[in-house]
Amino acid sequence: MKKQCKLILALVMLAGYGKAQDPLAVIKTVADKIVRETPFKFQLVVPSNAREFDFVKHVDLGRTFGLGRPAVAYALSQLECNADTSFTMQVSHNDGLKIWINGKVVYEKNGDRKVNVVPRERDIVLEDAFPVHLKKGANRILVKSETKGEEWIFYIQPKDALIEERKPGSPRLSIAKLPQITPEIAKLSNWLVIGSFGNPLQNGERTGLQTVYGPEKEFKIGKLYDDGKKGTSWTIPKVEVFADVQDPRPYWGTYYNWNYHAGGVAWAMSHLGEVTGVKKYDDYGKKWTDFMLEEKPFIGYQVNVLNGFESTHHQLFNTPLLDFTAAPALPFIDRLVRKKQFPNRPAYEAFVQEVKAYVLHDQIRLPEGNFTRETPVKYTTWVDDMFMGIPFLLQASLLSTDPAEKKKLLDDAANQVLAFNKQVFDPSVDLYQHVQYSGNKVKMPYWSRANGWGIWATTEVLKYLPANHPKRNTILDSYKKHVNALVKLQNPRSGYWHNVLDRPDSYEELSGTAIFTMVIARGINEGWLSRKQYEPYALLGWKAVESSIEPDGTVHNICVGTMSSEDVNTYLERPKVDDDSHGIIGLVFAGIEMDRLLGGARKLPGVAQQANGGK
Repeated sequence: MKKQCKLILALVMLAGYGKAQDPLAVIKTVADKIVRETPFKFQLVVPSNAREFDFVKHVDLGRTFGLGRPAVAYALSQLECNADTSFTMQVSHNDGLKIWINGKVVYEKNGDRKVNVVPRERDIVLEDAFPVHLKKGANRILVKSETKGEEWIFYIQPKDALIEERKPGSPRLSIAKLPQITPEIAKLSNWLVIGSFGNPLQNGERTGLQTVYGPEKEFKIGKLYDDGKKGTSWTIPKVEVFADVQDPRPYWGTYYNWNYHAGGVAWAMSHLGEVTGVKKYDDYGKKWTDFMLEEKPFIGYQVNVLNGFESTHHQLFNTPLLDFTAAPALPFIDRLVRKKQFPNRPAYEAFVQEVKAYVLHDQIRLPEGNFTRETPVKYTTWVDDMFMGIPFLLQASLLSTDPAEKKKLLDDAANQVLAFNKQVFDPSVDLYQHVQYSGNKVKMPYWSRANGWGIWATTEVLKYLPANHPKRNTILDSYKKHVNALVKLQNPRSGYWHNVLDRPDSYEELSGTAIFTMVIARGINEGWLSRKQYEPYALLGWKAVESSIEPDGTVHNICVGTMSSEDVNTYLERPKVDDDSHGIIGLVFAGIEMDRLLGGARKLPGVAQQANGGK
């Protein structure tokens, strides 16, 4: 039976590859579309006024009323609920703050204090917490804030809120149902504010938080509230205008966002430029990295001054995840390795050193040394992080001029693979689970792209580890086991792999298929795999990749990004979209390796030989 399957596979290959296009010609259509459609320009926007109370909200009274003197102001809104609900609310603020919900004081703190907001991987921790009980319908929330004149802002959120993850059924924060508020005003802000009022000193202490002003007694539009010196009325906080990318796609954004998959496309494009000699592809990679360096100060202003925690490119700051540090830094460090002289090289070096310091000293790891995460629970190992961090370590080794440091970085990369394998590689099927918890082992789905990230990182280590490295053979054995498990799961008719590898009822998916095709072709090219035995799988995989690409460069069948889940239905139900950068990275490198396999492309010069990894 096995012989018959291999014969059918070989016949399919012979029939299909008589007509096949040059792999580089295929991916150039995709690359040309990316070059055409990526503007590397921002546009000015008023951010959408999300009403769901499922992430941090803030009111910047300092930017609304000014700083430099002691003062008091109020903010008013409503929390609308579909049913009675209770949860823990977190808050951070300067100086004194008092909060009422439905006329009852639920939080009060006085005295001098600095704002304390702590960004983490996918959430933000605020300093204080208190219980909240909301009734079905509208719940009025009134916040009174006082300042000594240096800072004047408060933040609130439900505890355990995650960035960029909406939660259906959350309370809605809105002023839309307050009396005499028009829809136009409610679209601009979820808050009304009024101020500033006096914050007089008595016996050396500010007394504004204890002084009862008119807004605590009533809410009325068209009335001046007087603190004895001047009158003021209800308004909305200062509306900030932000820069944003142009024409973002649902789920994945654009090719010039700051994340690992957009950075991966830039990395891939630079390599495509080197292999083809087509300057515009390498120029694209350089434009991407230059754009990030040029815009970084402005992005920092939007995040740290305007509190744009979900604004474009916000992950450039205060996001301790390899997805937003080491992985998108690959096109920077790769250019430093491959190009000895180019404009702005010192800025690249400084940026890479910053990322390297994070990876080596600040990135959370397990005792065995592998990268891990704090989400969804502390010490969750994601196979994704093999790709997010290990290639950067290898490039850092190539860049280093210190032999001891080069060896240390290579050893770290090799140890990472073996430590990850202990956590997330399932030896019963020789596949990677998407994630695994350290303290509570459970069976997790075998998601296709996650397996792709893991085996891709493994091949990077094999390329650059010296042939005599003591752990190289063990890593090579695990790579071969993984390949042998994967080829059994390839659809022998279409060439695709399924989105959940062991679930034929899940859809056929491009990103995993492209990566598996690439790593099998790479294994043959590097001499790790038998051409006779494995080339049919690579050819069939490439045929599937080709079938996903339109003549204009549109790429179909890419699973959107996903968080982890024990429930396989999460993966079965993930949407698939066109042109998602998650799929383009592997596609471009697959084309490069397939071209080498078919004898068309020269081996990438320089860096592979530098490592003396060989075959």
